[in-house]
Amino acid sequence: MTDDAKALAHRMYEAFNTRDVAAAEAIFSADFVSHPLGTVGVESVVKAWAGMHAMFPGLRVVVEDVLSDRDGAAVRTTLHGTPADRPPMMMEFFRVRHGRITELWGLSALAPERRFRSSP
Repeated sequence: MTDDAKALAHRMYEAFNTRDVAAAEAIFSADFVSHPLGTVGVESVVKAWAGMHAMFPGLRVVVEDVLSDRDGAAVRTTLHGTPADRPPMMMEFFRVRHGRITELWGLSALAPERRFRSSP
């Protein structure tokens, strides 16, 4: 399953980058759960992808690292095509069952950096 999870991760990001929303049906399970978005189902993926592409028309995800074990994977990516000075990073963790992604957790650094200063 380890190699399957890695291959599925690459398929997911390739589908995102090429705007191949039809591929979502084969990549995500019908009962897919996105924990960060609090959504369920493949249609929620299609809507999230469309929203990200509308916000950043040139957005492209580059896979930097993939670690997988048994039925899941952890993926570190950089997001190119945003107005940031350097590409923001994203971490996603997902569970695979029957060759499809069933659950996803994630963190991204799309928000601008915040710098703190001491009080005067």
